[in-house]
Amino acid sequence: MAHDVCSITRSITKESLIEAHVKYHKLGLTEEELQNAALPNKAALMRSTTLRVLLYCGSLTLLISLLIGYDVLNVLLGIRCIVPHNYFTWEATRALSDCTFCSNVTQPIEFNNVTREMFEAYAYSSQPIVVRRAFLHWPAMKRFSWQFFKELYTGIEKSDDSECQFLHFKSDFISIRDVFAMSSARVSNLPGEKSWYVGWGNCDPLILEEMRRHYPKPHFLPEDAEIPSQEYVFMGYEDGATMHLDFINRLMWQAQLQGSKVWTLKPPPECQSRCQALQFLVHPGDAVDTRVWYHATTIPNGQFSLSIQSEYG
Repeated sequence: MAHDVCSITRSITKESLIEAHVKYHKLGLTEEELQNAALPNKAALMRSTTLRVLLYCGSLTLLISLLIGYDVLNVLLGIRCIVPHNYFTWEATRALSDCTFCSNVTQPIEFNNVTREMFEAYAYSSQPIVVRRAFLHWPAMKRFSWQFFKELYTGIEKSDDSECQFLHFKSDFISIRDVFAMSSARVSNLPGEKSWYVGWGNCDPLILEEMRRHYPKPHFLPEDAEIPSQEYVFMGYEDGATMHLDFINRLMWQAQLQGSKVWTLKPPPECQSRCQALQFLVHPGDAVDTRVWYHATTIPNGQFSLSIQSEYG
């Protein structure tokens, strides 16, 4: 199993990655199982994967420089390495955590009717936070749906976000186009239909502009907090997101807009002997900040869950 998992990291093209995902799903493996298989071999993966990525990108850069005649520095500044970002590379190159951030944490910090002044002391801490009923006033609470995003993406030319991150989790979807091509019965998760849950990043400024017409920056964030020009959408049923860590440089917030969601948080593998797992339930209108914790979600009672997520710093 470990040998097969590591072989995925050798794929360097989009097509071969897709084939690998399909192959392992047909074998009955889930994303979480693949991730867990990768974690115990972190040191070996770090050495082999990092070396291969660096050698490949360096060779590709030099080759393009020689063939096209561009100045090497210009190529280095402009080239986009075609080795896709994937969980195994991220996990293998992750710095080990200082376990003091989680050693005495038994539950998230919870706020009701929080103000910016109340939130300020915790805005940049490492403890997970839940803000209850924070977004009930957002128009997005009623406006956003599967149909809303389908119409939004199909109404703007070249807006499939093919260059942005797509998270299929345990679903059989390969891209956002597959999500918007499913039948109405599957959209509604009717009996006999295969359940699904997906997430994707938005890279289109026109779509982001339209999305933000329906919600402002969270009122409790620091006034000078910077929000990036990319936000994520998560929607679907049942299993939700498999256990993972958000590999981001900033802090994050997620707004639960439809349905309830159970969050399970775990410390990094190197801290599991000192820190404990957490679990809590959020409802429509709640805000979640999981910080530097591994996390997974499930949606109870056949509900449809929809949330948006962004970063701040």
